[in-house]
Amino acid sequence: MKLSTKGKYGLRAFIDMAIYCEDGPVTLSSIAKRQDIPLSYLEKLIGKLKQAGLVQSVRGASGGYSLARPADTYTVGEVLRTLEGELLTVECAGLGSGKVEHCAGSKNCLTKQVWEKISDSINQTVDQINIGDLIRENKNENNDRKEEG
Repeated sequence: MKLSTKGKYGLRAFIDMAIYCEDGPVTLSSIAKRQDIPLSYLEKLIGKLKQAGLVQSVRGASGGYSLARPADTYTVGEVLRTLEGELLTVECAGLGSGKVEHCAGSKNCLTKQVWEKISDSINQTVDQINIGDLIRENKNENNDRKEEG
């Protein structure tokens, strides 16, 4: 499975927002600058996250974006699936929502169980990675760097 830039950039932006929105709404331009993501592309990603109810916007002079819920209630899997859709290793008639309707070998497929187990493992892993935990780990790493320097 390979994530697109939607998933990679979107997750980075989401985590950045989670870190910095503790002090109030975060502007997209500040996220774009910190994460080196084109602002126009970031607007599309955040729009998708907002539409799904993961982030919220605040209008006004001190407006911007923030998480719709506490960071500890999100997982990497939830964010990635919002941006990427289903996380599958292969497009297969027997996996996920069945986007591939016809497969010549679906009745006698010897590898379907392999792809299913790999996809299940990936989904289980990303669903266990909590955004709040990532923020705490990031803060600890930054504190360790400061103490070393």
